Amino acid sequence: MTMAYLAQPEQQQKLEWLDGGTFSVLLDKDATEGQLTVGRFDVAKGEAPPFHLHTREDEVFMLIKGTALVWSGEEEYELREGGIVYLPRNIPHSYRITSERADLLMIATPGGIEDMFRHAGRDLSTPRPADFEIPKSLLEEASELSGGRIVGPPR
Repeated sequence: MTMAYLAQPEQQQKLEWLDGGTFSVLLDKDATEGQLTVGRFDVAKGEAPPFHLHTREDEVFMLIKGTALVWSGEEEYELREGGIVYLPRNIPHSYRITSERADLLMIATPGGIEDMFRHAGRDLSTPRPADFEIPKSLLEEASELSGGRIVGPPR
C-alpha cells in the first residue's frame, strides 16, 4: 500500500484566525483529490464564529481538549472534551468556546473550505501587521467565495 500524502507538523500551514486563534490546514483538497479538508483550531475562551451555513460541505468537529457550546439550527448543545458533532450542509450552526483554551479538530467533506480560511486568515509564516484583524466584510466575502453564508452574529 502506498501513502498518498503525508505532512509533518512543520509542513502544515498555520493561519491566524478569529479572536487571535489559529487554524492549521492539516489536509486540503489538493492533498485529498478534493475529497476532504482536515484542520485544527487552537482557540481561547469566547472564540465564536458568526452563525453560518455551508452549501458545499458537511462538517465534523471533535473537541480534543476543552468545552464549547454548539448550535445547530435553533438547538443548543454542550460539547465536552472528546465529544464529536456532525453538522450537515445547509444547516445554520456555530459554537462558542467555554473553556480557557480549546483544541478542535475539523473535517469537512468534500474538500475546499480551507480556501475560506486562507482568504480571510493570515499565514503565520508572514510578519504580523500591527493592525491585523479579520473585518466582518472580509469574513463574509471569504465565506461567500467558498459557498457559505453568514446568517447571524456569533452566539
